[in-house]
Amino acid sequence: MQFDSPLIPARLIARYKRFLFDAVLEDGTTVTGSCPNTGSMRGLTAPGSRIWLSQHDSPTRKYRHMLEMVEADDTVVGINTGLPNKLAEEAIVTGKIPQLSGYTTLRREQKYGINSRIDLLLSAPGRPDAYVEVKNVHFMRQKGLAEFPDTATKRGAKHLEELGDAAQSGHRAVMLYVIQRGDCDRLRICGDLDAAYAAAFQRAMGRGVEAYAIKCAVCSLEIVASEMVAMDDWHPAAL
Repeated sequence: MQFDSPLIPARLIARYKRFLFDAVLEDGTTVTGSCPNTGSMRGLTAPGSRIWLSQHDSPTRKYRHMLEMVEADDTVVGINTGLPNKLAEEAIVTGKIPQLSGYTTLRREQKYGINSRIDLLLSAPGRPDAYVEVKNVHFMRQKGLAEFPDTATKRGAKHLEELGDAAQSGHRAVMLYVIQRGDCDRLRICGDLDAAYAAAFQRAMGRGVEAYAIKCAVCSLEIVASEMVAMDDWHPAAL
């Protein structure tokens, strides 16, 4: 996924109220912008961090600048939670997720479960539909090990339960973690920060849900899903 124009470098002053940030541009100008990530962004909000911003000139937007990337742990990390679905779709279409290859139709945001929408629905003649839920990942505490979630997520646990229902109804049900950083080779479910999600994940695996993770190459020009990474713990192959 390429950006319409190269991102603008800056230094983070603070991220606050979940939706906002202040930053200093390279020319010394201080700006306030929108943050497209309402999560904890644990480990990615240190004042003074190098960041990259997109710029939007629409008169209907309150803020011209939007936070897209943060440098942390000597790597560039994408933080925009609006991008993983697109990154997942590109990865599936280009064959970077072999487990999801061979489908002829891809539909977005289809209704399923209880008042939910599945991120991607894959179908092909003679095959069970594949319901694909996509989650954004950017948290890392141990070098090479991405973790999800970085805070408690009741909504994430609900999605796992609904995927389990889909699997038991005869469909393929897939949890796909898109890691917006390239410095990892594994992903682990973060049970110490959300034991309920870890338990829901374990139940889902036992009900036939599949789980995969793919990392991304990230730079100020583009974010591209690059290669699959191993799942620690409760990997489907171990069940």
